[in-house]
Parts: sequence; structure tokens; C-alpha cells
Amino acid sequence: MATATATKNARAVGASRAAVNQLTTYDWTALDKRGKRMKGEMQAKNASLVKAELRRQGMNPQQVRERSKPLFGGSGKTVTPRDVAIFSRQIATMMASGVPMVQAFDIIANGQKNIRFKNMLTEVKTSIEGGAALHEALALYPVQFDELYRNLVHAGESAGVLDTVLDTVATYKERMESIKSKIKKALFYPIMVLVVALLVSIILLLFVVPVFEQTFADAKTSLPAPTQFVVSASRFMQSYWWAVIGIIVGSVFSLIFFKKRSQKFAHFLDRFSLKLPVIGDLLHKSAIARFARTLGVTFHAGVPLVEALDAVSGATGSVVYGDAVKQMRDDISVGHQLQLSMRQVNLFPNMVVQMTAIGEESGALDHMLFKVAEFYEEEVNTAVDTLSSLLEPFIMVILGVLVGGMVISLYLPIFKLAGTV
Repeated sequence: MATATATKNARAVGASRAAVNQLTTYDWTALDKRGKRMKGEMQAKNASLVKAELRRQGMNPQQVRERSKPLFGGSGKTVTPRDVAIFSRQIATMMASGVPMVQAFDIIANGQKNIRFKNMLTEVKTSIEGGAALHEALALYPVQFDELYRNLVHAGESAGVLDTVLDTVATYKERMESIKSKIKKALFYPIMVLVVALLVSIILLLFVVPVFEQTFADAKTSLPAPTQFVVSASRFMQSYWWAVIGIIVGSVFSLIFFKKRSQKFAHFLDRFSLKLPVIGDLLHKSAIARFARTLGVTFHAGVPLVEALDAVSGATGSVVYGDAVKQMRDDISVGHQLQLSMRQVNLFPNMVVQMTAIGEESGALDHMLFKVAEFYEEEVNTAVDTLSSLLEPFIMVILGVLVGGMVISLYLPIFKLAGTV
């Protein structure tokens, strides 16, 4: 019976996907009952259906033509987690206001500037119109709407509190995006400064140092050790600049490739990051905040604890914490308490373990997890500010050593010549 139902749902999803893919977007202009010119867009199988729909709405079609597809970027921008978070808030607000689900999807889709996301929402809406549940329709796009998202929606549908759960999901997505945004903000500035410093150094070595080198050769003077080092580096860059750039680009791509393909390398890299001073503390607090917020939301929605931990393992943003959550899931599946499992993995601070224990004993685990999440989210905010203040002098030192040291070394022979005059 379950197999037949799954097959039926798969066929419905496939039919809805095919139906949406056959639709074409048309731009139209028409006159309303007052003779005022109106314009808009509509998806349909052909232009005749667009004209028929406009007449049904009491308008006189003037021009209907198929929208031309751009040469580049015709499918729209990538759908980001921020797009999904905004959509979650919009659908939650409309459902809470009593707007029917299909109409809510239609309104949100028509307001999207991202064509790819608009087509996604239209396809989900068509699937719902075909009889699929919301969590089944969202499964059309498992990357944008992951298993955790769909499990929460399914729990809300099963309990008959979909609007409440959607509001919880929207808040959850907003909090998660806020944490990721803060971490990116903390790391983006120093990385960009170092990249600019590296580019400036390469430009100096390729174009500026050779000019000084010719001047030094004409003066026929011995070069100080720092100047000789910079000149040698410049000669090397001029001869093997392609190799240096290739090594840098290759190293970045290799790092990304092996992190995605090798579980051991990803685990090593993640564990190394967690041990870094200042940054490691920020990553620890971020992982704990995500863990507590995600588990609290899923448990509050009525998802069983073992299933909730299975979904949470991929939402911590850390391979180390993800593996620890999977170990906790296995422990709980054989009867252990959550707080005992958390203590065994030796990653969670004593305060988090104790609050979890109190939540388990009082039957308010989700409430306690939300408290933990709020505390560590605030800690992440503080850590970001601290990191920014600590990195500023470090960045100045790097700039001074790379760029300032290079400039000073170039002027040392000039100072030497001036002293002999």
C-alpha cells in the first residue's frame, strides 16, 4: 500500500513538473472597462489562452507576445537560503491571515524577481493543486527545502497546526541566516584585506621592483640583504608568475574539492578550525547555537527526538558537531537520555548539558533548548565584535610586513647612496 502511494505521488510530482515546464511566459497589454491601458505578464500554453483569460477578467487584449529569453542568465539567479527564509516568512504570514495556500503561493511567486525561484514556487503550487501535500510538493526541490524543512512542515500538517509551524520555521530560518551572516561578516573583512595586500605585493614585484632594479644596476652599488631578497623575488615572479598563480588557484580548488569528497579531510579541516584561537571559539558557539535552535524547533513541532537529531546533524554547520549529533542519535535510539549522550561526546559546555537535563526532567526540553540558543546567539554577536577588534591590529601588522616592508627595502639603497654623498 505504501509503495502504491509513493508511486502515485511520484507520478503526480512528475506530471506537475511537466505541466509547468510546458508553460510559456507572455507579456500583454490590454484596455480595461474604462479604456485605461494595462500591462502585465502571464504564464500559459499559448497566446490564445492569455487573451481568453484577459477577456474573462473584463479586459480587451491589445497585444500578447512571448517574452524573449536573454542570452545569458535566462534561468535566473541561484536560489539562496536567504530567499528561502524570506519565502518562509511570507507564506507563514499569509497562512496565519487565512489566505488559502494555493493563492498564497501564487501571490508570492508573482512577486519574485528571481525567475528561477518564481518557477520553483509555481511548480510547487501546481503540485499542490494536483493533490500533493505541502511537504511532498516541496520535495521537488530537496536542495532548497532540505529534509529538516520538509519534516517540520510534515509535522505541522499532521498536527493540523501548519500556520503555527510555518511561523516557527520562518523564525528558525531567519535566525540561522543571521548567525551565518555574522560569521561571514567577521571573516570577510580580514580575508579581503589580505587578498588585496597579496595582489598589491604581486603588482609591486612584477611592475615596480624592476624599475628600481634598473636604477640600482646603473648606480653600481651593493644591495642590502632585504633589497636583494625583494629583487630576487621579483625576478622569480617575472619568470614563473604563471606557476605562482597556478599554485594559489590550484590550492584553493584542491581544498574545496577534497573537503567535499573526503570525509576524513573535512573532519580534519573542521577540527583544525575549531582549535584556532578566537575564530575557533566563534565556530564552537555558532555550532552550539545552531544545534540548540534546530533541535528545539523540530522537537517543538512534534518530531520524535531520534528523527529530530537525524535532521539536526546536517544543520550544525560543523562536520565535528554533525558526527557528534549522529553518535547522540545512536545512543538515544538504545534508550540513553539526551543529556547523558551530550556529556559523552565531550563537545558541549556543562551549562548546555545541565539545561538540557532540566528540560528533560521538567518536560520542557524545547523551551530550554530555545534558551540555550538565545544565549549562544548573543555570544556569537559578542564574539564577532571581539574578533573584529582583535583582527584590526593583526591586519595592520600583515600589511606593514608585506607592503610596507617591500617599499622600505626598495628605498634602503637610495638612503645608502644619499649617505655617501
